[in-house]
Amino acid sequence: MLKIGDQAPAFSLQDDSGEKVQLKDFKGKTIVLYFYPKDMTPGCTQEACDFKSAHSKFRRKNSVILGVSKDSIEKHTQFRDKYGLPFKLLSDADGKACHAYGVWQEKSLYGRKFMGIVRSTFVIGPNGKIKQVFSKVKVTQHVDKVLKEI
Repeated sequence: MLKIGDQAPAFSLQDDSGEKVQLKDFKGKTIVLYFYPKDMTPGCTQEACDFKSAHSKFRRKNSVILGVSKDSIEKHTQFRDKYGLPFKLLSDADGKACHAYGVWQEKSLYGRKFMGIVRSTFVIGPNGKIKQVFSKVKVTQHVDKVLKEI
């Protein structure tokens, strides 16, 4: 997994509207890049809605929120529209960004092991370097912790 001070890996992903989004598009802004397992699931919905509720606070701090999962563009569009999310959801269908950021890991549920996205958030400074890493995120009060770091 990446650590504070590392250069954030570049990415080029399609957003919930099918447009290409790249890390370099946000030069000069602080980026909150959060990886989550799956659209429409309880924890992921709560996290997205928490980021939605705090969206104006992030904007006032010259910050951009980007959510990333392996879900399709269509699934992201449904998720965005259902919950009125004001930020982009990026589709990492091939998992390249997940691997680059080190969030594709072995997980365990009810004794069954499988590979999946470990809920993680990276705060990337205007200079493209990692300012903060939140790994194995617990959704409750996570957004407040991220806001304090910006």
